[in-house]
Amino acid sequence: MDLKDIASLKLGPFEPLVARIYRYAKRLPIVRKRIDAEYAPIMDELRRSAKPYAGEVESYPTLPEQGIDRDQVLQSLRTLDRREADRWKDGYVSGAVYHGDPAHIEFLNEAYAITSQTNPLHSDLWPSIAKYEAEIVSMTGNMLGARSAVDADVCGSVASGGTESILLAMRSYRDWARDRKGITSPELVVPTTAHAAFDKAAQYFGIKLVKVPVGADFRADVAATKKAVNRHTICIVGSAVSFPHGAVDPIEELSELARSRGIGFHTDACLGGFILPWAEQLGYEVPPFDFRLPGVTSMSADTHKYGYAAKGTSVILYRNRELRHYQYYKVADWPGGLYFSPTFAGSRPGGLSAACWAAMVSIGRNGYLEASRRILETGARVRAGIESIPELRVLGDPLWVIAFASDELDIYRVLDFMTKRNWNLNGLHRPPSVHLAVTLRHTEEGVAERFLRDLRDAVKHVKAHPEQEGGMAPIYGMASTVPVQGVVTDLLERYLDVLYEVGDGAQAVGRDNQAPKASGN
Repeated sequence: MDLKDIASLKLGPFEPLVARIYRYAKRLPIVRKRIDAEYAPIMDELRRSAKPYAGEVESYPTLPEQGIDRDQVLQSLRTLDRREADRWKDGYVSGAVYHGDPAHIEFLNEAYAITSQTNPLHSDLWPSIAKYEAEIVSMTGNMLGARSAVDADVCGSVASGGTESILLAMRSYRDWARDRKGITSPELVVPTTAHAAFDKAAQYFGIKLVKVPVGADFRADVAATKKAVNRHTICIVGSAVSFPHGAVDPIEELSELARSRGIGFHTDACLGGFILPWAEQLGYEVPPFDFRLPGVTSMSADTHKYGYAAKGTSVILYRNRELRHYQYYKVADWPGGLYFSPTFAGSRPGGLSAACWAAMVSIGRNGYLEASRRILETGARVRAGIESIPELRVLGDPLWVIAFASDELDIYRVLDFMTKRNWNLNGLHRPPSVHLAVTLRHTEEGVAERFLRDLRDAVKHVKAHPEQEGGMAPIYGMASTVPVQGVVTDLLERYLDVLYEVGDGAQAVGRDNQAPKASGN
């Protein structure tokens, strides 16, 4: 049996058993050898994609005997940067770079350079960073309903990204529930479309993850959520918007369910937090999702996405300080003195917080409103263009994160064709689909039209060549259909290993190859 045979299996209730058998069988040398042979061609393709500079540029597996001239080092950095920049500068990338204007980038770089030596761990040395972070949290909270929140003292902290924001909140709920409710076997209820960071939080913190289905509109099923809640539940989660399909879950109903049960409710607004408030002001229909709802007890919002800060900042918000206290780490009996930190990291780059603050105050309310207007109008054009292609269908009712699928074509072959046209889009699963997260890069003149023109060409090509092999389509297809997910996670482990390989073990390739794109934008 090879990987294609596994992909064709329909295991139903036997899937967990077969997964366990696979997990143990692969430890046998003869099975491991067969698996390695099966993976070899896939890994060759992934390695070529992940290591395009192998054999082209100098590699340093050990420290150079003599330090290299600084000008030469900077020239090396500039050379690789130039090779990688055109794709996102020209609007070929879904998400990833959300602003990208050269003047804005230069401004953020200067803000970071001024504060590059600061460390929030030492607030006595750099109280300026504490000022910046407090104001980042306050500005974000007020944008997300803090001023209108009833019986709330909205507070929070700055984290390194959406994943850390989510992990911090879930750990806080776990410890809060243990301390205040005596829950020692915690459970977290999330829709199947919730970000993978909630899976990570459950694995890291020993929380049972209970996933509930979404409806035909790709929004969380309230009735199914209600059935999933029990005396072990510590928190319910909803997305605004969801990463895969850009949907806003029924936050009002879900948060009221949480409030009636005396448990937490987290709105994951990492992707939508800096768009939805402005969309509402622009007259778009935005269901309630923030602290104006009394059941919402925490929120995450990524400043490094549509907040247009440099990569490496996010905000985690809580309805009150009591809940935030469960996030803090403090030690009073360490021989090294008093140790305390608000987030997982100890030392942190204060320059990122300074640059985030600089972005927010320089853009201001009117700047965010105008940026959102441009993105939402472009999103509407892109959505209409996709809907005009008979072979494709848009999933749900998105505003600017637009997922599309096909009932006639292998959508991953469409994705492969778009990759050959230089696009970097997100492949999705369950159902097989692709999405484009519209950013300011896509609002530039002609970019949306170029995307739709290339997408129409992709559909025509796949219709004309339905059996064409190659590219990443088989891998995406396997991830979407293989019942034994250990097969796919094995590949992901091996791919991560490849990223840390040093040397010239792979041949250089062009950009027609595409590695698996990590979800999260």
